Amino acid sequence: MKKYYYDKGVGIKNHKDLLAWKKAMKLSKYVYKITKKFPKVKQYRMISQLRRAVVSIPSNIAEKAARSSEKEFLQFLHVSLGSVAEVETQLLLSKEFGYINEIKMNKLGEVRRLILGLIKSIKIEN
Repeated sequence: MKKYYYDKGVGIKNHKDLLAWKKAMKLSKYVYKITKKFPKVKQYRMISQLRRAVVSIPSNIAEKAARSSEKEFLQFLHVSLGSVAEVETQLLLSKEFGYINEIKMNKLGEVRRLILGLIKSIKIEN
């Protein structure tokens, strides 16, 4: 894997070394924080779906650690990309519905770029 996908000076030992996983964890914390401000009436459906989707991103990256093949890792990275798109859609809807005022889409975009970079680096190596 190319070095810019993990912290400089740190070799890849497990998923916790991957920048995509670290940024996805931060994104999850951010989403949990902003969903606390959602109206009480909407707490179950929208919040539950949004939180489930955002937690799926680092979880699927981490699941690679239990897999032995790069093909399986690619599959889980693609699932993570799907979750990024789902979170993006739900955040945009939340803004449209007036549940949140501001969305820091740059966090989401950064996670997307890092996952795409991992996919590209694995495909190049094969």
